[in-house]
Amino acid sequence: MYFFLSNLSFLDICSSCTISPKMLLDLSEKHRTISFAGCLMQFYFYVVFGTSEVYLLAAMVYDRYVAVCSPLLYGVVISPGLCMCLVAGCYLAGLLNAIIHMSGLLQLSFCGPHIINNFYCDVPPLLVLSSTDTWLNEVVMIVFVGFNVITTNLLIVASYAHIAVTIVRMNSAEGRRKACSTCASHLAAVTIFYVSAAVSYMQPSSMNSVESRKISSIFYSIIVPMLNPLIYSLRNKEVKHATINIIRRKMYF
Repeated sequence: MYFFLSNLSFLDICSSCTISPKMLLDLSEKHRTISFAGCLMQFYFYVVFGTSEVYLLAAMVYDRYVAVCSPLLYGVVISPGLCMCLVAGCYLAGLLNAIIHMSGLLQLSFCGPHIINNFYCDVPPLLVLSSTDTWLNEVVMIVFVGFNVITTNLLIVASYAHIAVTIVRMNSAEGRRKACSTCASHLAAVTIFYVSAAVSYMQPSSMNSVESRKISSIFYSIIVPMLNPLIYSLRNKEVKHATINIIRRKMYF
């Protein structure tokens, strides 16, 4: 579990560092510019880390599935070698997905205007700026994004369905409580991640939706990575007690 969490933390840090420094710099400047190469590099690494995190969350749910449904075999099934292979596969999926989208963007021409209606370089606002036909890019984006989301979501839903059945069949209330505690942090992280991503990308292409997408993209790319450490830290008893004490102190005053 901690091996997967360390990689999740690494991806969150890298994803935020891809966007946040440039965005914070732009907030303090009157003329907000980015070079064409810099925009493509920002987009490339953003897709690498974002896609890798999607698959890593799916790998983590398999870890939770084995821990709850086959606890006696956990040490055998979730071996260090399997963990390394799963994480390596997540990074490989991110690299391949980014290369495919980057290759499509490099085939486009950008003659102007060069105003990106977003806080960072992403596919939808870049396709709007292209002076060439973007039909193939849109199809590739829908196919690959749809494949990544559907594949990982099916794995997550199927795993949690088996976990729910296993928890219901448990005779011990303590066992059910421990099983729910084991999955609560990951389920919360997955829910926040996918809900914010859905709000950011699954909107009609109107002016109001563009503005709301810009706001939701900040939550999806910056706020969610900040929430993950808090979500997983709440499993620690010392952190729980400290948080409760702070809340009580605030309410008292």
